[in-house]
Amino acid sequence: MQIISINVAMPKTIEIKGRPVLTAIYKEPVASSVWLGKLGLVGDGQADLTVHGGLHQAVYSYPFEHYDYWQKHLNTAPLALGMFGENFTVSGLLEDQICVGDILSIGEATVQVTMPRIPCFKFGHKIGHPEILDAFLRSGKSGFYQRVLTEGHVKVDDEIKIVARDSNKISIRTALGLQKLDEGDATLLAQALKINSLAPLLKEIYGNRLSTM
Repeated sequence: MQIISINVAMPKTIEIKGRPVLTAIYKEPVASSVWLGKLGLVGDGQADLTVHGGLHQAVYSYPFEHYDYWQKHLNTAPLALGMFGENFTVSGLLEDQICVGDILSIGEATVQVTMPRIPCFKFGHKIGHPEILDAFLRSGKSGFYQRVLTEGHVKVDDEIKIVARDSNKISIRTALGLQKLDEGDATLLAQALKINSLAPLLKEIYGNRLSTM
């Protein structure tokens, strides 16, 4: 498990359907080591802090293994690294294997897996397929957010190690199903709510779902 690419961008204004939109999804790879702080990588930013960024979405990782799938699905040329707006393009960390609450060491830093990524219209515009959002969501190939526990420098080819895992673990794929795909039952929701580090957003969503069962 390792970092394949580190990608950053500061917010900029683009035009979508005739109106100006601020976005930081146009990430570009960087060659040197980068400082990873509590709110993300130096040189990176988020445009809409009501739905992106913050402590529980400080950094976004996307598995390199999915690139081939999307190239075939979209019938397109090889996609540039960072295409999905990820900070870390990673290998060996798939959504059905990595779990909410997992603590990972990456270079000098330590991070904790928090939640799946839910796609927005800016991603559809960037990739040139506005209709892709539902397919992206239902594919389960969401990637995952992390919060930063220990700040430090990170660089391409850094090894990623899982150093701790919550006893009530659920995979990122399961977390996505509980959050957005109406999957799972009351028992699974109750288990997820016992995860010590569960992000406030997921606590609210899972708690609301459980209360209606």
